[in-house]
Amino acid sequence: MAADKDANISLIEDLRPRLRKLIEIEFVLDHLNFLDNDNKDLIRTKARKESNLKAVDLLIDTIIRIRPLPKGWFREFVDALSAGGCKHAATYVEDSPPCPALEAENDNCVRLIELLSPSLLGMKTTDVCWDCFSKGILTIEDREIILAECQNRGNMGGARELLRRIVRFPPGWFSTFLKALQDTEHKDLYKELTGESPGDNFIGCIAPAAESPPKAVIVLRDYQMDVARPALEGKNIIICLPTGSGKTRVAVYITKEHLDSRRKEGRPGKVVVLVNKVPLVEQHYSTEFWKFLKNKYKVERVSGDSQLKISFTDIVQKNDIVICTAQLLENYLERSHSGDDDGIQLSDLSLIVIDECHHTQKGGVYNHIMIRYLKQKHKNAKLKKEQKDTVAIPQILGLTASPGVGGAKKIDKAEEHILRICANLDAYKIMTGNLGENKKEPHKKIATAEERKEDPFGDVLKGVMNAIHIHAELNPTCDLGTQNYEQWVVQKEQNAAKEENQKVRVCAEHLRQYNEALYLGKTIRMWDAFSFLDKYFDEELKKKVAPEDEEAIIKTDTERFLFTLFKGNSKVKLQELAKLPQYENNSLAKLRTKILHEFTSREKARGIIFTKTRRSAIALAQWVQENSKFEEVGVKACHVIGGGGQSVVKPMTAAEQRDVLNKFQNAEINLLIATTVAEEGLDIAACNFVIRYELVTNEIAMIQARGRGRAEDSSYTLVAGEGSGVAERESVNEYREKMMSKAIDKVKKLDQEEYEKRIKEFQIQAIMEERVRTTKKKQKGMKKESPSKVKFSCRSCNKPVCSGEDVEIIENMHRVNVTPQFKELFIQRENTSLVKRLLDYETNCFIACKDCGQRWGSMMLYRGIECPCLHVKNFLVTYDEKRKNVNKWSELGIQLPAFDYAEHARSVAESSEDEESM
Repeated sequence: MAADKDANISLIEDLRPRLRKLIEIEFVLDHLNFLDNDNKDLIRTKARKESNLKAVDLLIDTIIRIRPLPKGWFREFVDALSAGGCKHAATYVEDSPPCPALEAENDNCVRLIELLSPSLLGMKTTDVCWDCFSKGILTIEDREIILAECQNRGNMGGARELLRRIVRFPPGWFSTFLKALQDTEHKDLYKELTGESPGDNFIGCIAPAAESPPKAVIVLRDYQMDVARPALEGKNIIICLPTGSGKTRVAVYITKEHLDSRRKEGRPGKVVVLVNKVPLVEQHYSTEFWKFLKNKYKVERVSGDSQLKISFTDIVQKNDIVICTAQLLENYLERSHSGDDDGIQLSDLSLIVIDECHHTQKGGVYNHIMIRYLKQKHKNAKLKKEQKDTVAIPQILGLTASPGVGGAKKIDKAEEHILRICANLDAYKIMTGNLGENKKEPHKKIATAEERKEDPFGDVLKGVMNAIHIHAELNPTCDLGTQNYEQWVVQKEQNAAKEENQKVRVCAEHLRQYNEALYLGKTIRMWDAFSFLDKYFDEELKKKVAPEDEEAIIKTDTERFLFTLFKGNSKVKLQELAKLPQYENNSLAKLRTKILHEFTSREKARGIIFTKTRRSAIALAQWVQENSKFEEVGVKACHVIGGGGQSVVKPMTAAEQRDVLNKFQNAEINLLIATTVAEEGLDIAACNFVIRYELVTNEIAMIQARGRGRAEDSSYTLVAGEGSGVAERESVNEYREKMMSKAIDKVKKLDQEEYEKRIKEFQIQAIMEERVRTTKKKQKGMKKESPSKVKFSCRSCNKPVCSGEDVEIIENMHRVNVTPQFKELFIQRENTSLVKRLLDYETNCFIACKDCGQRWGSMMLYRGIECPCLHVKNFLVTYDEKRKNVNKWSELGIQLPAFDYAEHARSVAESSEDEESM
């Protein structure tokens, strides 16, 4: 034993030159219990009055001098080095020095840092510190000292401390430090250290074999850990943190701790992360959950954009964490409720994370899922009283940047709104964090544009609209080009369809397009408004052009009148006026000034413009791209719009959205023009400026949009036309935001007993309301007559199409008609915007009336069978001799039969055999 002690002492003495550089004495002493307090005090005094190097010398001298050393001292010394953040020193002592080549490489890296420290002291120390900490090359103690140094002695003092500490880590720290510089946008410092630009595949000072890339480490900031604590104890909570403050990262950490703890206890853990938009599935998967948890847990994502062709139930069973759209989970919960073996039960899950949880309100899919949860929770309470076994329910974690006030005008109603959301999510508490210095609020401005003095382009459009009013004998009750006019004309179209008044129905449809053009002319270029109208008429004409080998689709007198009205004099006048810049709207001029200011007043600008419609997003992007002034100041613009197929504008696929956002992240694009799809949830790079262009919705959207301005000295600007009411509505939203903050504070200050009492009342109310709805639905179902009594006719030409008995339902979602008779009534046209792939089906073209070209729905390929899928809004529904406009199938009081896949597959197979034998 004495020989072993002597060997270990000799080793420490031999390694003294290296240990002097690698040991941080303060933290190591805290873990050395074999030294008495007097010796520790002497060493600390040496460090404080002289230097860390001298203190390490004294530590080594003390160890050599002490006789006898207690049993296990050497193990304790190695552990103290490791626990004190001196892992490289621990490696030297325990595992012997690394190979000479690797040691020399590491020394070169240390020397390089010393030589270039004057340049490195200019780094954004706080950002680099947090990133190095998350990457594992700084300890918690390191981080706190560096941040304190920044606060007490400034950025350069903190930088010196950071550089002094990272070099004490084992070989591999240099490559990690380079990555931290790259991730915190220090490309100049990266280049100075390596001689290469980021992304040039430069390895750095350490040889590739030195160390594999470090595993992703989840490190929470103090405010993040504060809001996470109740969830780490197994409680249901809502985390309410601003956009860009790391809510999802907190969720990843909670997920890991949840699964870790259940694994230790020998209990199964299953986490489902719910999102409300398809692009968020891939985003949360790749940038957060898979990135951090792939080494320990099986992570998978499923959505309508997925290529996976196995059952969703199998995916849940085979993985620890599944990220999916909420509707997908609800469909499979319903399957289980209906007795389907392929369904999923809440008891199969141990944690549900609900992203953007402010959507957990009446009628939403999140709420449908949570109502199931609340019912089971209250059943469990009853079972417990009866001393019976309860059914397991998952822990709930809600994430939101803003729960809003739900339209409340007074603080008590706003408080009630917050409490209802807490009740719907069964939250023990709503958690908000104090971001302190991490909080980044952009400067807010409102740029008001003067109203246009002359608008000859709009006058021509109004003249055409008045001519249509006279032709159709219509008398509008509101101003043209307004939202009220839009509602009026939609109502006229619906009434005319029910009355089979084709003249008014077609005129109303055209008036709606002219009203849209008026709106576009007020917000974007006149040329864009003209192009929109011109394209609409071209598309309408295409409907009337017959495909080969089919009869021509005849135009009515009213259609001829409408086409002549536009294609004649009106088109020429509009085309000429659209080329005259003096009549452009002033809002566009304000926007131009704002963009140029941002890109000329900053060295590197990056921003987002939010606009109302897909058309305006596309048109604004084209306007920027075609303007040479923008090109001169380095503006590179692109649009990003939603993926839903409800608009006539071709939507973006999830892949297209990801491509644009990646280019924005990499600065290939520096101006993003987006609809509200980019306001909520999507991971978008930090911006210097955010502009909402002629757009105001509610306080939640305002907070989400403003939160995109995360960079230092960022700005948030509202560009609005004079008299548009946009600026006034923004003021209302600001008032609501303040009211929301006060309401959240009031809820947080409630006595826990009072809080639980109130949310229990709301929960019971929600369950009772659900029971009433279910009972009414059942009663309605009992009264339902045969589907054959419901008739469908073409909304445009009133041609009889089919009856309800011809329609079947797939997966309680898609209504299809696969009868041979129906097949003879429609034509198919390719529509690239319909390309969708879901778990069991895909769509790639639409179906339209053979007689008039009215769209009826889409052609769906369901497990190899072509199924014409009907969109009920495109038909006129007759029931009990009453005609109805129906926008959703759920509004129809009939029970459609389920699609018999086996029967139809057999029929298709037999048909194929008959064709082959001919």
